[in-house]
Amino acid sequence: MAPPNKSTLRSLGSIELQTRRELILARLRDAISSGELAPGTHLAEVELSESLGVSRGTLREALRHLQQDGLLTADARGRLSVRVVSEQEVDEIFAVRCALESLAFRQICDLPDRSVVIPELQAALGHLKENEGDFVAQLDADLAFHRRLCELSGNGTLAHSWQGVSGLARAAITAAGPQTALHNMAYQRHLPIVSLLAAGDIEGGEAFLAQHMSDAAERIVAQMQRARSA
Repeated sequence: MAPPNKSTLRSLGSIELQTRRELILARLRDAISSGELAPGTHLAEVELSESLGVSRGTLREALRHLQQDGLLTADARGRLSVRVVSEQEVDEIFAVRCALESLAFRQICDLPDRSVVIPELQAALGHLKENEGDFVAQLDADLAFHRRLCELSGNGTLAHSWQGVSGLARAAITAAGPQTALHNMAYQRHLPIVSLLAAGDIEGGEAFLAQHMSDAAERIVAQMQRARSA
């Protein structure tokens, strides 16, 4: 086998740079999730790069990733701000999640053998319980559980579609503040999903997911309305 040429080696990039980029991305995502960077906050590139101690180029790549995820939006002049989710968007995001996850539930139930799927989802559910009290970690565990549900369906397009709305889902979950989010992310609220899957109850699972998503969206919207009128 011929050795890789220099251009191929250069295309691999720097491990240190890649690690730094991922760290900055995670730091910013956590700050948005926790409310440290509140919805509507303008992200001034110069000040932010100095605060984080990274080059503007590295920061710009992380910001671009967050914009693609839907956590940041750009105005007409290209200035980035933390996304402000509207009440209508909350309803839309949870409706899309419900459709995707209901399909995942059905396809898992239709698997010839789902015996290996259930333990994986139980483990993901366990992470949700283990991280109760750590808001950002619990939010990550919540999204990881729902993502794993879609991945285990075996439908790659479905999993990819869910990943495409995961950033918007994060923004919607946190739109009404941590107290509402913590209620929606509670371990007990998610436990029936695994139980119904284990039983192969497609009708019950789809009904539960519809109620699960509807309740979460309604709770978020109600809190947003209270905050607006306060």
